[in-house]
Amino acid sequence: MELYENTIRLKGFVGKDAATHTTTDNKTFATFELATKSSYKDKGGEWQSQTYWHHVVVFGKHADIAAQLTKGDYVELKGESRSSEFESVTDGVTIKQRRSEVRATTLRKLERPARQSDDAASVEEASEVAA
Repeated sequence: MELYENTIRLKGFVGKDAATHTTTDNKTFATFELATKSSYKDKGGEWQSQTYWHHVVVFGKHADIAAQLTKGDYVELKGESRSSEFESVTDGVTIKQRRSEVRATTLRKLERPARQSDDAASVEEASEVAA
């Protein structure tokens, strides 16, 4: 049994086309935004849902797959939660910021599921918000 575990499994829709980047030591990686959703029935029996956005970073051989992802693609990934720090400059003031991300270790493009009434429409709307 492991003392600590940091494992994430997500399945959702890509919010906009993936972007590729290169590190200072010439390693290529890809980034994209992934929309997932959580739904439940409230006390009145009505479905309530919340869309969550995840910033995904992919290195290695899976970065080649990720680089080809486009808005609306349905994917499944496994990885771990990470946070990264970076500095941004606004009006001459440097601000240190932190961003949560998912570092994907496996990535698989899936067939788009058959459209389902309101649930699928909400996913489509969530994908449009990311654009």
